[in-house]
Amino acid sequence: MRRRDFVALVVGGTSMWPLRVHAQQPQKIPRIGVLLPGTPASFLPRTRAFLDGLRDLGHVDGKTIAIEWKWGQDRVETLPGLAAELARSNVDVIVTGGTPAAKALKAATRTIPIVMAIIGDPVAAGLVDSLARPGGNATGFSIVAPELGSKRLELLKEIVPKLSLVAVLLNSNNPQSKIELKELQTAAQAMGLQLRPTAISTDDGLDDAFAAMTKAAAQALIVLTDPILFSQRKRIVDLATANRLPAVYFFQGFAEMGGLMSYGPSDADLFRRAASYVDRILKGAKPGDLPVEQPTKFELFINRNAANALGVVIPESFLLRADKVIE
Repeated sequence: MRRRDFVALVVGGTSMWPLRVHAQQPQKIPRIGVLLPGTPASFLPRTRAFLDGLRDLGHVDGKTIAIEWKWGQDRVETLPGLAAELARSNVDVIVTGGTPAAKALKAATRTIPIVMAIIGDPVAAGLVDSLARPGGNATGFSIVAPELGSKRLELLKEIVPKLSLVAVLLNSNNPQSKIELKELQTAAQAMGLQLRPTAISTDDGLDDAFAAMTKAAAQALIVLTDPILFSQRKRIVDLATANRLPAVYFFQGFAEMGGLMSYGPSDADLFRRAASYVDRILKGAKPGDLPVEQPTKFELFINRNAANALGVVIPESFLLRADKVIE
């Protein structure tokens, strides 16, 4: 072989090396961050639904995607730090639930897409510009709907006919609670009912909160939407039973834990639907162009055993309206 031909062969061959090396490089796996305020155990039904939703769309953790989990362990003060960690890790999209966690993420990043699997009123909380056109880097699924508070009051009044004073349990660190309480106060005034708001900031305040309700002679209880209260649902249900307070809760998980009844959207379904927004974002959609969806279907769960323990008589007509009666 002549020297000139040899040089041409070497030069021509090396020009192909980057292409061959590039072709052999593994495809980048999308990385999904998840920030939730509770614990893995308390959020298990929701995270399982989220993973099922991803799997239905062809995404499997550890194979086609990688998920980085962050848990607040029921401590709101940890959320900003965890949000900052996810922002620094440069994940492709972040999934969260609850107003405090969503606000922490919005403060940590204005570029990484955020999918709020469960959120109260994102417009009032300053998380999006509007439901139809969120703008910015966040979108998701709201659990707020008109007249939801009044419907829960109606349900309580139906099973406690002489109802006049209703205790309201809320988390003082959750800005969504103020919004829900205001709507509930308007509904209570129209129905001639009095409310006794009782705020806690940590789970340690639950015993004192129920003692205050009993001292005020509250006849029933409404628990406002909050991820920390959801994580403490077993304690709340036990305290409501011990203090003989018929209660209506915001998610079915309370009724499944022994609570009297729940009325609201399916939280597991919302987490499953959140997977579809993650899928669309990974395929190029911008979160600001994806509308914040509102609930259209609400479920009534009734626990008959809880009613017996509380001495509450549930009319048969009431039971027939329930989506599920837990025996």
